[in-house]
Amino acid sequence: MFNPSRSGELATNGRFVDDYLAALLAQASHLISSEFHEVVRSHGLSVSEWRVLATLAGSEPISIGRLAQVAVLKQPTVTRMLDRMEAKDQVERLAHDGDRRVTLVRITANGSRMVARLIALARDHEAKVLEPLGLAHAEDLKATLRRIIELHRDRAAEA
Repeated sequence: MFNPSRSGELATNGRFVDDYLAALLAQASHLISSEFHEVVRSHGLSVSEWRVLATLAGSEPISIGRLAQVAVLKQPTVTRMLDRMEAKDQVERLAHDGDRRVTLVRITANGSRMVARLIALARDHEAKVLEPLGLAHAEDLKATLRRIIELHRDRAAEA
């Protein structure tokens, strides 16, 4: 459980970033992701393409804006990337039934085949990363992170 008094002690007795949530999340993400990004590139995809395909895999079509948000990419970057990925038959764009201003994106069968092996490798990598924590702690960590994302996504939508 979070103990704000303990957090303050650590921050004053050491470097700020050693106890600052955003810095810890960024460092953990960078370290873990960097290991797997080598695998992604060895399979002929850029990290950004991997993020797009992984986001779309097993999902209903989503808007380009939502895709950019989940894949942690800038929307103009995603739009340009989708042009290339569409030409390679990895994704396709669809008109939104209810709003002509919104373009939806979905993964194609070719894109699904391409990303399926990487998803299996990503799950193996995740298991190796989380194994030292134990299953219960790993699930708690992921649940906590999903909750933080949900809370802050809601705040961003309100702004």
